[in-house]
Amino acid sequence: MTASPARQPEDLMHLLTRAERLLSRRLTAILDAEGHTLDAWRVITLLSDGAGHFMTDLAEQAFLPPGSLTRLVDQLVDDNLLYRRVDDTDRRRIRAYLTARGHRFHQRVSADIHASLTGLSVAGGAQAQLEDLLAGLIDALAGTPRAVVRSA
Repeated sequence: MTASPARQPEDLMHLLTRAERLLSRRLTAILDAEGHTLDAWRVITLLSDGAGHFMTDLAEQAFLPPGSLTRLVDQLVDDNLLYRRVDDTDRRRIRAYLTARGHRFHQRVSADIHASLTGLSVAGGAQAQLEDLLAGLIDALAGTPRAVVRSA
């Protein structure tokens, strides 16, 4: 039996991309049945903490351009899943919140997603470890990138 070749640093990006796309496919199948998109789910999940979020923060955290987020939020408001309110401290800014219906939707779909992912081999302790590792990677990558020094 031959040992597998050592992974190259750029393999990390391929592995993360592949995992994200496969997970997205699985979640999209669940969300399609509910009549919503993965982008809508990202926004709903962000708002599920109940704190309310500024539209600019939602756009950044949901990986959406501001105009696309506004159209999506308009649709979610029409579906009575969220509402917007002028911020109490800065009247120029808008915060978005989930409605009671939005919270019920989040709980129901979260349970469906959890059930879909339960059989994966990364369930349990390994999933928590993976989440910690990914959070650490995100924190490290969010810092200032180091310059690559090449020897001549």
